Amino acid sequence: MKAQAITFYDAHPGKVSLRDEVIEGLSRQPRAIPPKFFYDERGSELFDRICDQPEYYQTRTEMAILRRSVHELVEHIGQECVLVELGSGASRKVRLLLETLKPSGYVGVDISREFLLSSTEALARDYPWLEVHAACVDFSHGLEIPHCDDKIHKVAFFPGSSIGNFEPDDVQRLLTDIAAMIGEGGHLLIGVDLKKPVDILNAAYNDSAGVTAGFNLNLLERIRSELDGDLDPRTFEHYAFYNPIAGRIEMHLMSKLHQQVRIEDRSFVFERGEGIHTENSYKYTVREFADLAARAGFRQQQVWMDDDALFSVQLLEYRSNER
Repeated sequence: MKAQAITFYDAHPGKVSLRDEVIEGLSRQPRAIPPKFFYDERGSELFDRICDQPEYYQTRTEMAILRRSVHELVEHIGQECVLVELGSGASRKVRLLLETLKPSGYVGVDISREFLLSSTEALARDYPWLEVHAACVDFSHGLEIPHCDDKIHKVAFFPGSSIGNFEPDDVQRLLTDIAAMIGEGGHLLIGVDLKKPVDILNAAYNDSAGVTAGFNLNLLERIRSELDGDLDPRTFEHYAFYNPIAGRIEMHLMSKLHQQVRIEDRSFVFERGEGIHTENSYKYTVREFADLAARAGFRQQQVWMDDDALFSVQLLEYRSNER
């Protein structure tokens, strides 16, 4: 069977967004750059490598949970649906769902254009019976995407604990956008990383091979290559730690020396040890996330966890009358 052509919707924010948000983020104190800018083509490849590191328990644990629970999942949501994957990346995990759910259509949503095209083209080749769409959008600013017929049951798939990169207030806004997209009775299948011993968390974001460090520093490589300036990524280093008060991993890029950096027409002075906050990864208990999701009208229909309670895969159902 010949693969169907992909329908591609391109709303990539482009370099203007990168320039504006980098300059705005470096102009305030404390300095911060949104983690969505990690994901150029190189950054997406590096994140794929992070998922294979022995310290990074999230991916293998989530995959094992999905393998164990996928048939039960079908019993909950049925097979007649459109599957919308948010932050599709390499689309490894979604293959487990495609092979069992047999959805009528698939929509991959990601901010990395090249990586999205590559992964959805591979899915179209490997599943020629599947209608495949790709939407390159920054879904932190809304989920207006095509190919989501209101008459078809929709299941949003948001794996990898990416929800943890959002501040709690932003989580509620994103879940509200997802609810509007999937509609009444729609489902959200989401990976949520759980609170656990600090040494496990710190090791996961400081792998011995240095892949996470390279991923963090690649943000500066992207800024250097795409914007005009004299930024030298070699003058910064990766720093990640668990903040128990906030309940999150924090990633920073720390200046190794006193320096002045120019980006476009702006200059920024960094003291030695001064950082750029690049990412948070919030960890939740099952109850904490249930309460957060409920504010957007979702109820936990089913929660699957590994034996060590490191990670959870949660099936949420949207009911507007529960908001």
